[in-house]
Amino acid sequence: MKQQKEGIIYAALSYFIWGLIPIYWKFVQHVSAGEILAHRVLWSFIFMVILLLVIQKWRGFLSFVKEIAYQPKKLAALLTASILVSINWGIFIWAVNSGHILQTSLGYYINPLVSVLLGVVVLKEKLSGAQILSFTLAGIGVLILTLHYGEVPWVALSLAISFGLYGLAKKMIKVDAEIGLTLETMMVTPLAIIFMVYLLITSKPLFFESASTSLLLMGGGIATALPLLFFAKGAQKVPLSMMGILQYIAPTMTLLIGVFMYHEPFTKIHLLSFIFIWSALLIYAASHPIQVKLNNRNKKNRIKFGA
Repeated sequence: MKQQKEGIIYAALSYFIWGLIPIYWKFVQHVSAGEILAHRVLWSFIFMVILLLVIQKWRGFLSFVKEIAYQPKKLAALLTASILVSINWGIFIWAVNSGHILQTSLGYYINPLVSVLLGVVVLKEKLSGAQILSFTLAGIGVLILTLHYGEVPWVALSLAISFGLYGLAKKMIKVDAEIGLTLETMMVTPLAIIFMVYLLITSKPLFFESASTSLLLMGGGIATALPLLFFAKGAQKVPLSMMGILQYIAPTMTLLIGVFMYHEPFTKIHLLSFIFIWSALLIYAASHPIQVKLNNRNKKNRIKFGA
């Protein structure tokens, strides 16, 4: 029970940070999505290496690297996770800086449904009747938004599927969160460096444009690694279906940021779908076993202290 509570806190914190991330990338919207992604990968890896040294897990990291070299299935799973999260990063950066913040919000509203589907089909997780109702309502809300666009929202679907599969991969890999994230970023760092060299040869990278741009691109490593680290810790301690419902935190924040900070249009259709989705969230939260156990514990406390 305690472990699950900690997992929920870690997961909620990761989604809260992700909800604020669009603001950060808007500061470097003059830089191409490809260059931002390359620096995001590189500096995330550097940050994680420093973190491992500080928390004295470097030896554990080296030991795991030696161990995984003889486990092709686990190595393939980590590589898959690295590629999936890199794809997700790239699409998200491009969408935010191209004026499609609401599409990213839609993508992360769809993602919990993908997570639930994977949890039920692959991991055989079971849902109660109330939880099925909540996901049905959420599905209706997402469908309303999708139909409102009048076309296949490829940005939203790509974000939802890539991150849903990434969450599944993280759930299936039994590895320390810090070590796992360091390995993920390490696996794609060579590609990031190759792209940076390509930019040096073919054009002038904007990394050298100004000190502020350089610092923001470097800081993107911390802004990326911290929520992923919290997410990894959360994914190992709570059911995948619960991870899915918690993810509504991030798209709701992103939606509000897109509308009120960057003035993207928010219509009555958006409001209607928003009501469906949050109704689903309330039903799920009320029906979750953790809530029931907490309520039972509160009753016992009231009896004990005469409240």
